[in-house]
Amino acid sequence: MKQFFNQAILDSRIKKDTVGLVEKSLGYFVGPFLALISNAILASYLNRYYSDVIGWTDSEKFGIFSATLPIVSVILVVIGNLVLGRLIDTTRTRQGKARPYLFLSAFLVALSLLVMFTLPLEGNPIVQMLWIALSYNFYYAVAYPFFYTSHSSMVSLSTRDSNSRGLLATLSNAAGVAAVGLGASILVPIFLQNILFVEHDGSLDRLASYQNWRWAIGILCLITLVGILLEYYFTRERVTEEENQLASSEKSIPLMQQLKVCLSNKYWWLIILYFLLFQLGGLIKNGSMSYYSRWMFEGVTTEAAAGSAMGMLGFIGGLPTALGMVVAWPIANKLGKQKAIVLGLIISVLGGLVSFIDVHNFVIVCVGVVLKGIGSIPAMYVTLALLSDVLDYLELKNGFRSDGLTMSVYGAIMVGMSGIGNGIINSLLSSAGYDPSLTAQSDMVSSMLVFCYLGAELICYAILVVLVSFLTVEKKLKNS
Repeated sequence: MKQFFNQAILDSRIKKDTVGLVEKSLGYFVGPFLALISNAILASYLNRYYSDVIGWTDSEKFGIFSATLPIVSVILVVIGNLVLGRLIDTTRTRQGKARPYLFLSAFLVALSLLVMFTLPLEGNPIVQMLWIALSYNFYYAVAYPFFYTSHSSMVSLSTRDSNSRGLLATLSNAAGVAAVGLGASILVPIFLQNILFVEHDGSLDRLASYQNWRWAIGILCLITLVGILLEYYFTRERVTEEENQLASSEKSIPLMQQLKVCLSNKYWWLIILYFLLFQLGGLIKNGSMSYYSRWMFEGVTTEAAAGSAMGMLGFIGGLPTALGMVVAWPIANKLGKQKAIVLGLIISVLGGLVSFIDVHNFVIVCVGVVLKGIGSIPAMYVTLALLSDVLDYLELKNGFRSDGLTMSVYGAIMVGMSGIGNGIINSLLSSAGYDPSLTAQSDMVSSMLVFCYLGAELICYAILVVLVSFLTVEKKLKNS
């Protein structure tokens, strides 16, 4: 692999030693934005595609498969991310240690998406379940870890300049927020809901929906491929280049030694637990949003109306976080990253409670979602920079970096929590008696959707307020 990535044709197009406009715009926003759209859509719609089009919440046909597969697959997702992290730590090429896997992921992710959506619509349930299990894990445990772990490593490996790194973290997070907001919360529900979930005589036309999904995924594959390659060619690993100039960097640090220093450090645990809870709450909310929009709002009785409601909810709810990209870093500079996050999460918890005044009223739910979004601005944009601070602190304390191991754990959380979130949603859907063929759902299903869309994230945020209060790594770095 080293010989392959030593070719000049694979060199970064960024030649400046300082972070410039092209790198910021193409490498940290446009590229990641395009690369993340497909995953954002899967996070919001894959579960509904499986449940409504394929029918995997049908307990007579699939049993407990829909609830157990995403959760059990988390084991493979964690293994995949840990393996990828170790590969990054031991890789030394002209292109760096993370970017080579970013390049490979462009083709792996596109291929895995195609395999996932060539699942036979009808036939032997055993064959269907086997196809789902293999394709699901090909994407989440192999292809996506290649992309996400290397993508997530780029901020901390890009530069040691704190201000530049903070801006890159903001742009990288903004790309993810934009992908979720534009792709999953606006584009699909407003323009594609009727196409991806085709209704005929008041019920879902599974065959037409299935065929349209295949066309849509084909287009997403091309967008994803272009996005990842843009990120690859317009980023640069300056920290890795600096390490490669030192003779000691030729010796890779044993995994057990890295584990020892990471697991014994409280700041490492706090930042990891932060990402775990923040991601879990967000994925349960996003995964249930389509169901909530379809079944919970007064006056919504069709897929078209549900798509409009979801699109408007996504747009209004996402507007504060989109605008927050401008103010996130000034707020963090004024208050400090940790204090900004804690204060913001307190606002989110209090604001989110407004939605519970009337969970069926679209306007009231929107108000609560907007207030929650305003509070989450620092948490959305600043935490990657805070994670970089933790990595810098570990390097200062121990004499070596643990980027690969840490980012593999981070990647396992960001990807694996999708499986946990979907498993929770599916188990609740099945136990509550969810049936997409009905014109209205039971009170039990309604209560489950309120918990998933409105409650789970607030609970996670409340816990995080306490945890992040102890994450004082910034002070440690300033005093060292």
